[in-house]
Amino acid sequence: MPHLWNAEHARTVSRSSSRPYDYLIVGAGLYGAVFARQAKDAGKRCLVIDRRPHIAGNVYTEKVEGIDVHRYGAHIFHTNSKQVWDYVGRFAEFNRFTNSPVANYKGEIFDLPFNMNTFNRMWGVTTPEQARARIDEQRRAAGITDPRNLEEQAISLVGTDLYEKLIKHYTEKQWGRPCTELPAFIIRRLPVRLTYDNNYFNARYQGIPVDGYTAMVAAMLNGTEVRLGVDYLQDKAALDALADVVIYTGPIDAYFGYRLGALQYRSVRFETEVLDQENFQGNAVVNYTDADTPYTRIIEHKHFTGGTQARTVISREYSAEWKPGQEPYYPINDETNDALYRQYRALAEQESTVVFGGRLGSYTYYDMDQVIEAALQKAEDLLG
Repeated sequence: MPHLWNAEHARTVSRSSSRPYDYLIVGAGLYGAVFARQAKDAGKRCLVIDRRPHIAGNVYTEKVEGIDVHRYGAHIFHTNSKQVWDYVGRFAEFNRFTNSPVANYKGEIFDLPFNMNTFNRMWGVTTPEQARARIDEQRRAAGITDPRNLEEQAISLVGTDLYEKLIKHYTEKQWGRPCTELPAFIIRRLPVRLTYDNNYFNARYQGIPVDGYTAMVAAMLNGTEVRLGVDYLQDKAALDALADVVIYTGPIDAYFGYRLGALQYRSVRFETEVLDQENFQGNAVVNYTDADTPYTRIIEHKHFTGGTQARTVISREYSAEWKPGQEPYYPINDETNDALYRQYRALAEQESTVVFGGRLGSYTYYDMDQVIEAALQKAEDLLG
């Protein structure tokens, strides 16, 4: 929910101040870029800064061998919001890419999400009735009525075979701990489709910018001053003096100097290489769901845009516990961390001229459309 007192106070300060900028936007990712676009269109003076040497945050793409490489992991745009889809369409042309990942379990290939292709490969069944019966049989055999952890939750939803081959080891690699030690709520539901449908997302709109995400964000920031390689927290007082209101998209605990303790994240390490072959794995995303493979998945970037280049670029993804100095990716939204975040949120609400937003500022994992929607809403709250 918008903090209306902060919004009204921010508008009042902006009208009465003679500082060179109305808004200092910390972070040139999606949230910052969308807010900057809306503020500029409303006639506001904005300065966008980012500690990285590039714009676009984690959706940054760079050209390698003529291929748009997703440096910080695969980003597939999908949304059910026509407003958001029309908005991004102002800044980029999107292709028709449909996310249809596959799982590799010790050389066996299974379609994701779980659908009739998956069940046929797993059990040889050919009808929805047979697939449902097999799942229900395994759920009953497990006898789990009150799941106490992620393992029990998953088995109670899809049975033992799907859990053992396609969920257990992948999840443990992702989170760095046994599924029996992970809370059940992490897997609230698992999609089971009794159709031959490999489309991972149940979204009305889906695609990839044909010129890459960096070009899309650059279009959003067109006409706005951007300074890169600037660490806001290292020079906070001087930077704060430049603007009436700060839009902060960095880690909320870092803003307050970790005074209450550090929030926990999972991080990701990427090994990217150029291969002297046209096609490595035949799909954009392949998950490795066995325990022996150290990485969680391989991304072959050219398949996002149907590339026909003579060479290809792949990225292996390794999940890791976050440590200071690394890039935080996935908030660990368990009870302990959520309680700590609420304490930081209370501190944030006392900052009358600072707005906290985005994935890190809100300690929330957002899909791209959710980030854009949140930024548009915040801009409406502040800009009127």
